Amino acid sequence: MANQTSVIFNTKGNTHLVDSLLSLKMNVIKVFAPEHGFRGTADAGEIIKDGVDTKTGLPIISLYGDNKKPSSTQLANIDLMIFDIQDVGARFYTYISTLHYIMEACAEAKIPLLIFDRPNPNGHYIDGPILEKEHKSFVGMHPIPVVHGMTIAEYAQLINGEQWLANGIQCDLKIIPIEGYSHQTKYSLPIKPSPNLPNDKAINLYPSLCFFEGTNVSVGRGTEKQFQVFGSPFMANKDTSYCFTPQPNEGAKHPPHQGVKCCGFDLSDEENLNQIHLDYLINAYASTSNKKDFFNSFFTKLAGTKSLQQQIESGMTSQQIKATWQNGLNQFKLMQKQYLIYE
Repeated sequence: MANQTSVIFNTKGNTHLVDSLLSLKMNVIKVFAPEHGFRGTADAGEIIKDGVDTKTGLPIISLYGDNKKPSSTQLANIDLMIFDIQDVGARFYTYISTLHYIMEACAEAKIPLLIFDRPNPNGHYIDGPILEKEHKSFVGMHPIPVVHGMTIAEYAQLINGEQWLANGIQCDLKIIPIEGYSHQTKYSLPIKPSPNLPNDKAINLYPSLCFFEGTNVSVGRGTEKQFQVFGSPFMANKDTSYCFTPQPNEGAKHPPHQGVKCCGFDLSDEENLNQIHLDYLINAYASTSNKKDFFNSFFTKLAGTKSLQQQIESGMTSQQIKATWQNGLNQFKLMQKQYLIYE
């Protein structure tokens, strides 16, 4: 299970894990790829087709779209599955959903899963509403907050330990931990994990700005400041002096509000966040001229609850909304502590 982030860093540059394994005469049978594909260039939500890697000739099996879980046929003749994907620590970032299905398929086929762990750039805090089971989807499969504060290997242990796989089955996990890492370690991603998270600032803002994907507000897809700006044709107040016009680019072939001037805010020079910043969302709703069409049905899937939309529409402040999250967050922190590998 690999993508463009599955590399080994060395003094001569980067070596992709697949190339390294092949150079060591490992019998690599196939590559499974998540959302955005093996090379990480596809749009969010774009259907990825199976194919062949032109460099190695290996078959590539997409696990995004209709086929989210490896079939028994796809797992035939596999002795060991390796999972090496850079995550960003947010519930709606779909790599942890793919991890769930990989673990489930491996458990059913009795194939061990070896995880090469990587740092979580948003691993220094935990925040957000807990997902309610009736709102489960591929952008939120488990009863966790939006920002879970765990590495991918810790999260795999959580899935196993809480028996979230079908029928409570257990995946045989093997973990290669990160040396010298703690959850307070600052980590700058050397390779962008997906096309619309191009830098550290976008990754830091992503848990706060991704809510806008369920609204009529653009988060800069189709610009060079994806997830560092937000705006729409419907926002207007004295502060929305920053404007941009989304155009097709890598990772956004048809961006929201394509060719339409959007005004809002540029956050690229703001201080890094250590919590979810709800005021972006609250202020955007307050300043929009099209409130009845501000939210769409995707918002509840991202939030994992209907409450957040209702709270914003009723005029609650960010502090009042966050107060309603605290019991759930406290319970989650107690639960996840037993699965942590790092301090």
